[in-house]
Amino acid sequence: MKNVLVTGATGFIGDYVVKVLINQGYAVTATSFSLIKAAGKDWFKEVTYIPLDLKLLDDTANYYEYFNSPDIVIHLAWEGLPNYKSLFHFEENLPRHYSFLKNLVINGATDITVVGTCFEYGMQDGELKETMPAIPDNPYGLAKDTLRKQLVELKKFYPFSLKWPRLFYMYGVGQNPKSLFSQLDVAIDRGDAVFNMSGGEQIRDFLHVDEIASNIVTIALQKQIEGIINCGSGIPKAVKDLVEEYLVRRHESIQLNLGFYPYPDYEPMRFWGNIEKLNKIKGNE
Repeated sequence: MKNVLVTGATGFIGDYVVKVLINQGYAVTATSFSLIKAAGKDWFKEVTYIPLDLKLLDDTANYYEYFNSPDIVIHLAWEGLPNYKSLFHFEENLPRHYSFLKNLVINGATDITVVGTCFEYGMQDGELKETMPAIPDNPYGLAKDTLRKQLVELKKFYPFSLKWPRLFYMYGVGQNPKSLFSQLDVAIDRGDAVFNMSGGEQIRDFLHVDEIASNIVTIALQKQIEGIINCGSGIPKAVKDLVEEYLVRRHESIQLNLGFYPYPDYEPMRFWGNIEKLNKIKGNE
């Protein structure tokens, strides 16, 4: 039975990824910085949990052996979200995450999947393809894109499989409370008559976190396609329409106060992912 290391296991996506792996019969080594939070997860007794705070990395340690020599690594950990504009992402996160992944590689890890972000594409709009240049426009996107480039260079010295799913937007239980759908849930549950939001005309690519997690696991476990892989729905849809569809699924109604908030200045008005590579991996073509 293959052993899969999942970093950031207690995060929003990590929680779902761990469950997918367990359901598929894999041995899971899970890690995060908080043992207390991990102990509260319903999967805790079904995995080997080994805590690690990336702020406290030991340059002399062998983290590959420390995590029981995993066959596959799925690196989801990343601190400081959703503050995409913080310099923290490339001043602190970037060097420590690269050091950690390099440590795994030089000590024996040969199959690594690291989640990226659609923000690596920057302010390019329309359908985004993996062949397009990365032009990140915020510190988070810059840090992620730089990490990928560093790992590509590392591969020249220590050959390993590198898969880089670029995540688009997602929603689901456990999402950051500042996210659109989390705030909408709170407003509904509170009995609010009105929900304040942006104009809702921006076009986005949303997918439920269940499917995002399943896609990440599928990408990580296969060996045919490496590199950047867009991970989303591939379906462009206006945010206002997504909100209205969500209300229908919840059998709820609330007046949408469109235009209350300005549109974000760190993303284009219209973008979605081309998922041809993902579909090939999933056998849909």
